[in-house]
Amino acid sequence: MSRTPLIAANWKMHFTSHEAREFASEFVELANDVDPTAVEIAVCPPFTALEAVTSGFATSPVWVAAQDMHEAPSGAHTGEVSASMIKAAGAEGVIIGHSERRAAGEDDSRVAAKVSRALDAGLRVIFCVGESLEQREAGETDNWLERQITSVLAAVPGYDPESLVIAYEPIWAIGTGKTATPEIAQQACAHVRAIAGAYLSAERLLVLYGGSVKPDNAVELMAQPDIDGALVGGASLDPASLIDIVRAA
Repeated sequence: MSRTPLIAANWKMHFTSHEAREFASEFVELANDVDPTAVEIAVCPPFTALEAVTSGFATSPVWVAAQDMHEAPSGAHTGEVSASMIKAAGAEGVIIGHSERRAAGEDDSRVAAKVSRALDAGLRVIFCVGESLEQREAGETDNWLERQITSVLAAVPGYDPESLVIAYEPIWAIGTGKTATPEIAQQACAHVRAIAGAYLSAERLLVLYGGSVKPDNAVELMAQPDIDGALVGGASLDPASLIDIVRAA
């Protein structure tokens, strides 16, 4: 079954609202010749730039996602944002379970609660999984991925796989300049798809690779049969670099 690839740009803690508008304006021009039926594009800005980005991409097929959210619908959660706040800002999705959030103390049960809340609110979820270098070297990658995936998918049965994207991001390759070889990335993404297949239609599920994706390695990575796009960090901060990755997809 053919799956339309997705390139998701995770800006992390970069860009003010003004800078985000400038990026959107430049990127829309560069993306004029991109066939929206051939590749999906999502941009994930910081919360303060969500409205600026949704406005900047309003006339383009680019969709916008937040980088995280709280699992409660509202309440005394200083500094947090809810699913309804994200939707009110014009965003259509959210990243959940990124390794940088997990490193700050987010465990599988909280990730599952966030995914459930986001899906119930009608947001499209980019759900992140991945292993550390120590876990990979100890041969624990497969079991670690299975635990992360089953803890979430068992809690959200019955959802359309088009509402949920899984991004495999080996922690040892995020922001380090190291990239999993295409063979390693393919093996892990195929394993992710196989695990998820117990809960949803694996053939329709998008599995992304994330971890130092750049224009010069994007083509080879996305040529793999189980890699349906990329969650891009640092390389997504430059419009020209991001459009090269989109074209690779």
